[in-house]
Amino acid sequence: MKFRLWPRSLIGQLVFAVAVMLFVAQAVNFALLVRGQKQQTLAHGGGMAVARIIDAVDRDRRGDFRERPGEHRGGPDERENPKKLVISDRPIAVATGAVRLPELADYVADLLNEADMQPQAVAAWALPQRPRLRANFPGRTVIVSAQIDGRYYAVRSRIQTGGNRLQGFLVWQTLSLYLLLLIPIMVIAWRAAAPLRDLTRAARSNPALRDATPLEEEGPSDVRDLIIAFNAYRGRIATMLSDKDRMLGAVGHDLRTPLASLRVRVEQVEDDALRDKMIASIEEMAAMLTDILALARSGAGTEGREPVALRGLVEELAADYRERGKDVTVAAAVDAAVMARPLLLRRALRNLIDNAAAYGQRARLSVERGQGEVRIIVSDDGPGLTDEQIRTLIEPFARGEQSRNRATGGSGLGLSIARDIAEGEGGTLTLSNRDGGGLDAVVMLPTAS
Repeated sequence: MKFRLWPRSLIGQLVFAVAVMLFVAQAVNFALLVRGQKQQTLAHGGGMAVARIIDAVDRDRRGDFRERPGEHRGGPDERENPKKLVISDRPIAVATGAVRLPELADYVADLLNEADMQPQAVAAWALPQRPRLRANFPGRTVIVSAQIDGRYYAVRSRIQTGGNRLQGFLVWQTLSLYLLLLIPIMVIAWRAAAPLRDLTRAARSNPALRDATPLEEEGPSDVRDLIIAFNAYRGRIATMLSDKDRMLGAVGHDLRTPLASLRVRVEQVEDDALRDKMIASIEEMAAMLTDILALARSGAGTEGREPVALRGLVEELAADYRERGKDVTVAAAVDAAVMARPLLLRRALRNLIDNAAAYGQRARLSVERGQGEVRIIVSDDGPGLTDEQIRTLIEPFARGEQSRNRATGGSGLGLSIARDIAEGEGGTLTLSNRDGGGLDAVVMLPTAS
């Protein structure tokens, strides 16, 4: 199964796009907040250290340095645990486990240069802190050492650490934004997608049915305009199909009338052989006219849909053909029902049975039930068809027997009529060769709900 990162549906694409953009925005916000917090931390801890160093240097240069509480001039006892301020001629040593803070050192060096102190070297460390002190005094103890005029000035300060609180705040902020933004977007997208789904189903329906009610105009204005245009378009199609039916009815009436008159005149021909040929031609023309009108009207008509029991239908058809001397049997049939127009469905099955009996020696009928569908299978024992013939014979006026004689091949409309009727009932017609020889014509229809 191929993984798709970009969803197909409108709702999925909107939610995914907003979620990604919101994530990117929060990532940028997080980076800016972290940077701002770091600058604030450096300003708080480094600024205090610089102020103390500058004060100590000024006092030391004036020669009036007097030790205050927490201050001390360098000595061995202060090198591993300096107080607030230590002045020494030697580098200040820090406790084992201290971590260098180069960013803080650079920040202090810049401030000292701005104050015209000109430090030769600046270093900063974060001292390890015991858990009890960490719980009572949040933050980290740092030592900042600066070498100025050959002497080392070291001060102790504290910097705040609030990274975990910041991360927790951003997580809750992100979740809140997702809830506040994605839920309304999903509602709006669903409101737009629901009528679009109805529109898709209506567009896939057979326009020849002409019994579909106009879609309800709902959703955003753009979607409503589309539905209005679709309803008007489908109305024009229904009008055109109705005009076509009236025209075909008129054509059928106008052609049948002269054919009937011609048949009466032909009966008066004295030459029996000539009269029989003329009558056969007239009957062939009348039968072809009937097939053409049936094909044109295969999806129309005023017949209503009703539940059709398929087992009884195929058994009735098989018995009717056997009474006429045709080899038609029911191989297997389950009890299943479909919603269909009985006369049209019967005509489609008759066309398939006629082909099977004419070209495949005999016909066997079966009814099988699938998941949400029913298959009506008309099988024969003929030579089967090539792939090219299967693709072409289902089209109008296509025949496996190349002559135009109805006695040997018909008009080539039977499969086309059966296909149009099956599609008009919401199903399909497929032809396939059977293993061992023979052809299966399968009408697949949805089960009656």
